[in-house]
Amino acid sequence: MTTRELQTIGWRNTAPSMDYLPIAEHGIIGDLHSIALVGTDGRIDWYCCPRFDSPSVFGAILDKDKGGFYRIAPSVDDWVPKQLYLPDTNVLITRFLTPGGVGEVQDFMPISSGASEHRHRLIRRVLGVRGEMRFRVDIQPRFDYGREKHETIFHEAGVLFRGTSLSLALETRVPMDFAQDGAYGEFTLLPGETATFVLEQVPETYVPRKYSEGETREAFEETVQYWRRWLSQCRYQGRWREIIYRSALTLKLMTYRPTGAIVAAPTTSLPEHIGGVRNYDYRYTWIRDAAFSLYALLRLGFTEEATAFMDWLTERFREERPAGAGPLQIMYGIDGQAELVEEILEHLEGYRGSRPVRIGNAAADQLQLDIYGELIDSVYIYNNHANPIAHASWMDLTRIVDWVCQNWDQADEGIWEVRGGRQHFTYSRLMSWVAIERAVRIAIQRGLPAELSRWRQSRDAIYHQIMARGWNEEKQAFVQHYDTDTLDASVLVMPLVKFIAPTDPQWVSTLDAISKSLVSDSLVYRYDVEESPDGLEGDEGTFSICSFWYVEALARAGRVDEARLAFEKMLTYANHLGLYAEEIGRTGEALGNFPQAFTHLALISAGHYLNRALSEPAGWDL
Repeated sequence: MTTRELQTIGWRNTAPSMDYLPIAEHGIIGDLHSIALVGTDGRIDWYCCPRFDSPSVFGAILDKDKGGFYRIAPSVDDWVPKQLYLPDTNVLITRFLTPGGVGEVQDFMPISSGASEHRHRLIRRVLGVRGEMRFRVDIQPRFDYGREKHETIFHEAGVLFRGTSLSLALETRVPMDFAQDGAYGEFTLLPGETATFVLEQVPETYVPRKYSEGETREAFEETVQYWRRWLSQCRYQGRWREIIYRSALTLKLMTYRPTGAIVAAPTTSLPEHIGGVRNYDYRYTWIRDAAFSLYALLRLGFTEEATAFMDWLTERFREERPAGAGPLQIMYGIDGQAELVEEILEHLEGYRGSRPVRIGNAAADQLQLDIYGELIDSVYIYNNHANPIAHASWMDLTRIVDWVCQNWDQADEGIWEVRGGRQHFTYSRLMSWVAIERAVRIAIQRGLPAELSRWRQSRDAIYHQIMARGWNEEKQAFVQHYDTDTLDASVLVMPLVKFIAPTDPQWVSTLDAISKSLVSDSLVYRYDVEESPDGLEGDEGTFSICSFWYVEALARAGRVDEARLAFEKMLTYANHLGLYAEEIGRTGEALGNFPQAFTHLALISAGHYLNRALSEPAGWDL
């Protein structure tokens, strides 16, 4: 990274001594195949091409020197950035205010279809707004997480970056010069003038061409219209509509269109604690997200997306698994791939020195029994609100229910994917109960063949065990796992899945205990890492999904004023664009992979329920 680069970033009050932007200082753009993170300094510091799980081309967010970046910003040192989305779209605008004028960069990725679906273009339109402004563009790709060398070939219409496994062309009318292993250029814009840069995946022998202003303007307008047409399907008209719309747009960006799978996050190894080791690859699809995703999509009216995700899930529970393994693993690649071998990239320093940088995810091999509850709950929701389950799918599902009936009483790694040994987690038992209970409901509603007597017997056995062993008399609360007194925010889901009445004295007591021990200004910790060692070193922030579960639990318990205040406080922890990372740190900073689908799903659910609780007469949810 050049001296000019460091000087330009360094002036910011938010990070005066850092080369890394805060995680929250980013927006995202995408084309339903991959996502790019765009910083408020005009720098793209994360982009994997052509898919979410492909190796990175720009990865400076994980190593400022070796990761690669693509930056467009004023060539002067003194400027103030502003960032926003064009309303009701995923077109990102970064504005720069300088003593000499105002300029902006419009970042977007066209949504291609048909024969052109595999044409991945990242377009940056630079506009002069007021006064005269000089810009500098720097592009330093680093293929395969910075492990692969590439050629930089200059043409009249731009630059070709040719690697072993991928070639990219930067096409522009701005003259470019060689810099390090990339290119740079400078240009001046007056009000109304534009300069366009198109970065696209190309064949190895491709020759860059000059895009006309008309072509890029047309691509801009088509992209705007795509997002506005898509969002117009949304049925939600209640409170907090803008933040719920932004969450929906974010979830759509994180959907891999060829299969309908939703990634947990488009990034890897952004730390849960700065300098810590809790850094994981989230560019995969967790079965756990299924019920939450389908609930959110169907509630908002996005039936097509729900159907695509349901098709992806159906393929997963039809697949044969090795002997001795459960019928599902906890996560898959976006194309259904089961092998997600974890690897450490030793050559990368990690975000602000947070090592290790991981790709792949070893947790894929864990036993997490809760996933069966989330899977079958998603089928139940889809069966009720979209399309009835087909015969073949039901027969596959009965096989899974039979397996749960035989295997629910095991220790496992649980929802938080601990690496310190298996336990009898209350949440795992809870969701095993959900798996069987929802299957019973589907069978009765549809008159489908099922071993109802055996299923009910297992369901009731789980229920009684949770009430006997998941309850801690001294704490007067349901706890993390059997034979402990440690609290865990995952039990906040109990009333949400209708295991217990939200006003049951045992639940109210649990809610109060969690409020006292795990909640800080509406922010909720998963559990106390000192009380409950999880096999990893270091601290972590509060988990935003748990904070939204807490909001909904309060609302369902009739404590609507408390829920509303907690929800409003949580909204203040979103970034300037309404995006959330996985966690929130002690001083309110975003931590973990960004943005996180699970958080935005829980926001939609909590906001939707709370809006109804504030609007409907008492007893509407009975």
